[in-house]
Parts: sequence; structure tokens; C-alpha cells
Amino acid sequence: MEEKNDQILIDDYFRGNEKSLEILIKKYLKQVYNFAYSYFGEKNIASDVTQEIFVKMWKNLRKFNRKKDFKVWLFTIAKNTIFDFLRKKKQIPFSNFEFEDYDENQINLIDNLEENELLPEKIFEKIETKEKINSAIKKLTPIYREVILFYYYHNFSLKEISEILNEPVNTVKSRHLRALQKLKVLLDADLDIE
Repeated sequence: MEEKNDQILIDDYFRGNEKSLEILIKKYLKQVYNFAYSYFGEKNIASDVTQEIFVKMWKNLRKFNRKKDFKVWLFTIAKNTIFDFLRKKKQIPFSNFEFEDYDENQINLIDNLEENELLPEKIFEKIETKEKINSAIKKLTPIYREVILFYYYHNFSLKEISEILNEPVNTVKSRHLRALQKLKVLLDADLDIE
């Protein structure tokens, strides 16, 4: 069965098909939860904030500009809701940053290796490399970490990230490049230790 695109689901919902909204929410629930969890590192808070994000999405769905990308719009709501929550709690974004729940969206910088062609020791090396990358990402400052997360974990384009962050595309491109350079330095330093 072919998956309906977001625009069709929204149109169907406004025609009275409640199931379409449910499908739309299920489509993005895990991604939005993982995004919230990456800021808080606590399942209960991430669940509560995720629920709040989808309530805001539902309340503002009629205001959504149909010419725009729904996922970008949803993650803009998510980012704003998370930042509002952090401001109220006076927490620093990413202070409890965790990667545990990113099972399906593990960073894909090295995922182009062919799994079925790897020997067991190579598979172990690949897992170890992912752990080192995740550890290095945790050490990045929030502005760089954020771009890496959006781009590699949530598969947003640099243009979409600029819309979510309300920053010029060139600023996001520059941050992405600097983040990769900083990651390389961190990974090289880690390799030199061993």
C-alpha cells in the first residue's frame, strides 16, 4: 500500500477524515520524540513535550501554509516548544544530550559500508566508530550539534534547517562545515590517544 503524502493527509483531515490526522501523527511521532529526547535525556519529559508539540501542531494546522513542507513546519514547532520549555526551566540545551533512542536513525556518515560484506571484526569496528562519532558529537557546542542532528539524524536539507532555525542558508552551510571540521579534529584526537 502506497503511503499518502502529508498534503493529502492534511486535505483528507479537513474533509472530515479523522484517521488521516492519526496517520500523520504516527508518521512523525518517533522522529519528534527522538528530537525532544535529544534535548532532555529523560523519557517522561520528552513524552510530555512531544505531546505538547502535536497539540500545537493540531491547533495550528489550519494556519499551515500548504505551499511549505509540513515536516519543516512541524520541526519548527518542535524546536520552539522545546526552547520555550528549556527557557522556563532555565536549562541549557543539550545539557543531558543522549543518543540511546536513535536506533533507526543512527548517524549515517559511515553507513555506506556494505553490512553483508563485512567480517565480524569489521562490524565491530563500524560499531566502535559510530560510538566514537556519537561521543564526539556530544562534545560539540549546541549550535554545531544542532545542525549535525538535523542533517544526519533527521535528514533535513541545509535549506530546510535554515527555515527551522530561522537563519540564512549560508550561515547553516557554514555551521555544517565547521561542525564537520570540529568533528574531524575530535575524532583525530581520539585516535591519537589510543
